Amino acid sequence: MTDQSTVKQWHNVQAESSWRIFKIMAEFVDGFETMNRIGPCVSIYGSARTKPDHKYYQLAVDLAKRMVQEGYGVITGGGPGIMEAANKGAQEMGGRSVGLNIVLPHEKSHNPYIDLDKMVNHNYFFVRKVMFVKYGQAFIFMPGGFGTLDELFECLTLIQTKKIEKVPVILMGTEFWAGMIKWVKEVMLDREGNISAHDMDLLPLTDDIEEVVNVINEFYAAQDGGVLSPNF
Repeated sequence: MTDQSTVKQWHNVQAESSWRIFKIMAEFVDGFETMNRIGPCVSIYGSARTKPDHKYYQLAVDLAKRMVQEGYGVITGGGPGIMEAANKGAQEMGGRSVGLNIVLPHEKSHNPYIDLDKMVNHNYFFVRKVMFVKYGQAFIFMPGGFGTLDELFECLTLIQTKKIEKVPVILMGTEFWAGMIKWVKEVMLDREGNISAHDMDLLPLTDDIEEVVNVINEFYAAQDGGVLSPNF
């Protein structure tokens, strides 16, 4: 039987949950107000565990520099690894370097290459993911772990279901991603029929920074007027 103290505790928890909606709203407002001022950006995703001497770290630095040359700012999750590398490249090239920071047990603070007026702090992963998607003109995925895969498949799902406008999604690192692409085609598509053949077109894979540039530029050149705007 439930006693009165348990019921009271339950009511207190429910009341706290109701008030949490205001913290969530405030986080969205802060993010929108900051990101609305920044201009067109690309979102670059990847592992927080990639070390500066790794080839993918340097590739992320070079990729971010090239994106800045094309007129884009760079959005990352604000942490170490690939995120740090992308922010570093953007800042070194004099471009807009954005960090959507969230404090995690293994990431004690943001990386040092974020423009401080372009850093947004988050308590909620789902709010952070909205900022990535809403303000990214392209989503570039470098090798990563569970979080990177989560963000990749969420972006693909939003595009597939037309919850956001189609934007370029590009995988960089053929050695890393090739096995997953093979499984998606052979199992999800061919064997199980869980996706359509044209869904494979959402996953271009390359190691070439210039190919990334071409995919993005050709995509927007084909749009009416080539207008860049938030994705939803």
